Amino acid sequence: MQKLLSEEQFENLKQGERTVFLFSADWCPDCRVIEPWLPGIEADYPEYEFVYVDRDQFIDICAAHDIFGIPSFLVYSNGKEAGRFVSKDRKTREEITAFLDHPGE
Repeated sequence: MQKLLSEEQFENLKQGERTVFLFSADWCPDCRVIEPWLPGIEADYPEYEFVYVDRDQFIDICAAHDIFGIPSFLVYSNGKEAGRFVSKDRKTREEITAFLDHPGE
């Protein structure tokens, strides 16, 4: 999973066909819980480009996109938000894959 390096890169990646932004932070215990599953999830969804967004480094992006809990997922397709799985709750692998199967629901 690539790591977001700039706000400009975020804007460019939003224009991709299917981009999943994972908002997370090193200090977040719920984020550490899902970490072991992420390589498998990425492998199961090759149609998506996955991007790690450090919540602390990009707090302005989080605020602009109403990301107030982590871990959270935001999907963009061709410049438009296609889905969001945003909450402060711990996510299960099944919840994440169900979201990726139908991000707009």
